[in-house]
Parts: sequence; structure tokens; C-alpha cells
Amino acid sequence: MDLRDYLRVLSRRWRAVIVLALLGTAAGALTAHTATPRYRADTELFVSVREGTDTLQLAQGNAFTQARVQSYAEVASSPLVTRHVVKTLRLGMTPSQLSRRISATTQPDTVLIRLTVTDTRPKRAALISNAVAERFAEVVRDLERPADGRSSPVRLSVTQPASAPTHPFSPRPVVNVAIGLLAGLLLGAALAVARESMDRSVRSLQALTDLVAGFDGPPVLGSITQDPRAARHPVAVRDDRHGLRAEGFRRLRTSLRFVDVDRPPKVIAVTSPLPREGKTCVAVNLAAALAETGASVCLVDTDLRRPSTASVLGLVRDAGLTTVLIGQAEVQQVLQSAGSFSVLTSGAVPPNPTELLGSAHLRAVLASLAEKFDHVVVDTAPVLPVADASVIADAVDGYLLVVRASRTSRDQIDAALRTLQHVDASVLGTLLNMTSSKEDGGTYGYAYEYRPQRPMTSRFPRLRGGRRAPSAVGSGALPTPVGAPDGPSANALQGCDGERRSTTVDMRVERSSQR
Repeated sequence: MDLRDYLRVLSRRWRAVIVLALLGTAAGALTAHTATPRYRADTELFVSVREGTDTLQLAQGNAFTQARVQSYAEVASSPLVTRHVVKTLRLGMTPSQLSRRISATTQPDTVLIRLTVTDTRPKRAALISNAVAERFAEVVRDLERPADGRSSPVRLSVTQPASAPTHPFSPRPVVNVAIGLLAGLLLGAALAVARESMDRSVRSLQALTDLVAGFDGPPVLGSITQDPRAARHPVAVRDDRHGLRAEGFRRLRTSLRFVDVDRPPKVIAVTSPLPREGKTCVAVNLAAALAETGASVCLVDTDLRRPSTASVLGLVRDAGLTTVLIGQAEVQQVLQSAGSFSVLTSGAVPPNPTELLGSAHLRAVLASLAEKFDHVVVDTAPVLPVADASVIADAVDGYLLVVRASRTSRDQIDAALRTLQHVDASVLGTLLNMTSSKEDGGTYGYAYEYRPQRPMTSRFPRLRGGRRAPSAVGSGALPTPVGAPDGPSANALQGCDGERRSTTVDMRVERSSQR
């Protein structure tokens, strides 16, 4: 992965990064609020040599102290110092506990020693620091005292006694919040990269193309962008003629024409590896896109386990394919109209869907529809859960495999294609459905910018003689309502992705048979 890939991952999983950054910031602020304040008191000492009158002796004494000053600093937290300070000040701690609160530092090329004592009370920190400095000077003098009993040549003088600090050095709210924010951002970025590396789903059109090309699979015929309005407006080429979804289905229609120029597919089965990947929505819109060219189209719902075509289009489901297969009606009697194309709904859900779909009667029904209509689009069940889609392989000209972006895994696509290949089914191509407009490099943005301009029309059209006639809008006139056919309630329709939604389908359904 290069830098652009990492940035793409972060932009795709920005919610997780933001949440962890906020949690890290909150943790830093909580730590700063609940932590016990700690104060720091400093005492500075100067190390010198008493003997020496001339310049040479002074230089030698200075070199001597510089060479040993680092060793003196190690003595500051020794038991020789801490034991006496604890006993003298009657501190409620052990010498080893006091030792952990003392630190001694030296400046390079100097004879200065800085003693630092930390404590939860500012006055006690200063008191301990001064006591440690006093005892430290005595211990060093005793260590450097000659064996003959003469006075020690080394003297430690306090040049800056400790005073009670006014502000705690810990916690530091700004620093803690900044550390928490940085830690949260790093953790969020790491989690995003880890989830991306473990994610087996197909996200972009290029990823799907590379996947199917890896095992000589069928061509990728396009992608359909995700639109939250699809539940309310299921037929994209009718409800939003120049929208992104409508243009995507038109590109799919064009791609299908070039799959096999010598023998163009007439009966096209639309399926998917798993449920809720949008195959019904694709089948409905493919039928509408084919009918947009003036061809006669019939949509057949062969998903006899969870049929949804009638629910999506607001049609009657009780009489349909199963009614014909059991001999209770002829095809012409149960065909319904969805405006520009005809629909043969599933009918009642049977107890043996696989046996009905594998019967010769179904092949005869599809053959008769293929003779009557220019195109027949078949909505089938998913490939992997059941065998319903594969048993009609010899009754259709080919399959269109619908893959849902960011949901269908690579292994599921491979398994679905292998299942269709085992029954010698012809897979016309694959389609990436419900993709994000950010995944394919701005193609959808160009499509949106290339929408046709709306003509400028006057609110009051001119009549002969220069007079203006008021339009229906604003004149109080209401449009004539168009009756919907009997069927399921419009407030409990099923979305194109197979999920139940409480919404109203804004479409007009006319009952007119196509010949």
C-alpha cells in the first residue's frame, strides 16, 4: 500500500478514527482531572576544594571536583542520606520510598549539583529538599575526609535553597489531552489499516475487475451507485431519468448488448451470491432500462422463497408464476403491467420451490415469454444458500451476478461463480451494486455535472392573442389521481436490498398488457 491507499483507508474509516481520537482525548482529560497533584522543589549545591592558593592548585582542584561530581550525585539518594532525613523530619515513609522521590543531576563541565524532590504537598517538598541537601553535604564531607582526621578538602555549599512551589508539575492537563488525542489518532489509524487488511469484501469496480480477472471470470459490466432514495423510487430510469443510478443501468444495458454480438442474450437471469445484495432492484431497473429503448420486456420473479418484485413495484403477488406452473391459469391471465414493461410475479410461495423451478413446465413458460417479448429478465434466488438459481440454467441465456460493494466477500464471489460453472451456466458478467461515489475516482461526479439543462419555461404559457393562461400550479387545480392496483399495503413495501421498510412508493402502475 502506498500513501494514497493509506489516505483512502483513513477517509473510508474516518468514523472509527474520530471516535478513538475523542476517547483518547477524554481519557487524557480524565487522567488530568483525577490524578493527584505532585509538586517539585529544587536545591542547587556548589562543589569546591578548600585547599589551594596558587593558580595551578586551583585548576587541579577544579578538575578534581568535576571528575567526582557525578559520583557525588549518586550519593544523594543513598540510605546514608534518606535514613537520616526520614528520622529527622519524622516522615511517614520508608528510606527507600524517599529515595524514589529524590533525583540529582549535574551540568556538564560544571561543579553544580541540582537536587529535586517531588511530593504531594508543596511545603513538604521544599522542606525535604533542603534537608536532603544539608545531609548530602555532610555525607560527602565524611566520605572525602582523610584518614589522619584532618578536615575534608571538599565542601558543598547551597547556592539556591528550595522554596515551596506554587504550581504542580504534574498532572499537566494540556499535555495529557494532547497525548490522549495523539494516542487515539494513532490507535484509530492502526485499527483502520488492520480492519482494511482483514476485510475480504469488494469495495471498488477496479477491485472486482482484478478479482474476476485473476481466475478468468466473466467481465465486469459496470457498477451502480448507492442512493438512499431507492426505497421510495425503485425504478431509477423513471423516477430520476438523469440520475446516477439511471445512467448506471443504461450503461449496464449497453454492456449486455456487446457481451455476445452474434447471439445476444434474450432471457437474462439476475442473481447474487447471498440475499440482500440488491438483485431484485437490479432486475427491475434492467427491465425498465431495456424497455426505455422501445423493446417489449417481461420481468419474471422466480425467487419462490422470498419474492420481492411485487412488493417493490406495488403489484399483486398472489397470482403469478406458481399459479401458471400448477395449471390454475395461463400466462396471459396473470401478467401485470409496471408501466413500460410487463411483470410475472412469483405467485403464492410453494412448499417445493426447487422442484417447480426444475420442471419442464417452467422452461415452456420462459420459452413462450421469449417468443412474445424482445427481452425477458428473470429475478432468481441467491446462488449460495439454495439451488433454485442453478436449476434454471438451461432455460436462460445467461446469468448476471450482482455483487454488493463493501459486503460481498471475495470468497463468496468465487464460490458463486464456481457453482454456476458446475451446472454449465453461462455467466454474462458481474455488476457491482450499491457502490460509494468516492470509490471510483469521481466518475459519478462527472455524470452528475453532465445532466441535461432544464429549459426555461414560463409559469403562464402564452395563448393566441398575447394573453397568458394560468397553469394548474397556483390555480387551485389538482392533478387527477391515478389508481394503484390491489396488492400489498403501500406503507409496508420491501426495499431493493431485500429489507422491509415503512415508506410509500411514489410510482404509477398502469394495468395494460403488452403484446
